[in-house]
Amino acid sequence: MAAQTKAERTAANRLAHFEQRQAERAARGPRGLAESWMERARAVAASREENGDAEAWNDLSRTIANWVARYEA
Repeated sequence: MAAQTKAERTAANRLAHFEQRQAERAARGPRGLAESWMERARAVAASREENGDAEAWNDLSRTIANWVARYEA
């Protein structure tokens, strides 16, 4: 097994934690899955921002705004 860097271990742990929480929330149906994906989207956007990509937040904001516009009537 290849040695992992701290960043790789952190990423693997975050993914495992997300997958565990997603499985738990899936038992609550689509609402639970949506909550899980929203949590993951915020985490990804925050991570991208830390690495100098503030555009991820703008993209997430536009995506959510489009969804709201489609379903809000």
